[in-house]
Amino acid sequence: EAADPSGTAVADINLKDVEDCLIYDRRGVSFLFKSLYQDSKSVIIFVRNFLCYSCKEYVDDLSKVPRGALEEAGIRLVVIGQSSHQHIEPFCLLTGYSHEIYVDPKRSIYLKLGMKREETFTDSALPSPHVKSGLFMGQIKSIWRAMTSPAFDFQGDLHQQGGAIIAGPGSQVYFCHFDMNRLDHMPISWLLQLAGVQQSLDFSPKPKIMHV
Repeated sequence: EAADPSGTAVADINLKDVEDCLIYDRRGVSFLFKSLYQDSKSVIIFVRNFLCYSCKEYVDDLSKVPRGALEEAGIRLVVIGQSSHQHIEPFCLLTGYSHEIYVDPKRSIYLKLGMKREETFTDSALPSPHVKSGLFMGQIKSIWRAMTSPAFDFQGDLHQQGGAIIAGPGSQVYFCHFDMNRLDHMPISWLLQLAGVQQSLDFSPKPKIMHV
């Protein structure tokens, strides 16, 4: 079992419980969840909601992951949100994210896997290296984006927490982490290396590829 760099427990899950849940792409076309990992190893990131400032900044950095590095390792990188599919396109335009993204609008996968629905903050938790905004300014940004979006809503359950899974091919789970709070994201470089990506990324404002 992989060690979790945040020091929190690695969740034990069974993908058979959620393999037939439906996810939707930006056009509203449905797919079975298992289609994401049946034929290849996938890094699947569940975000809180598309308006959450910490999720937006985390996906900002996911957008910097070179497609070539994923293809070389045979890895799929997938983001799953819990809004309606209409919010996918604006979120991708905002973050520059061009890898795979789907939504689970009923939160079926979140709920069946047991992802947390309230935030827990502990002294030992390490802050996400990908979140740049402080709590107050981050909340202001989230509210402003909700107010100025075409459909005024918060694009998902505000209390729902996210997580990360590395799975496939088949139903084998290599790693699973459920976020304790909005800052409890797994470091992207660590996740990708655990999945088998050979290149290490530096997520400073100008990303650089470091060959290791």
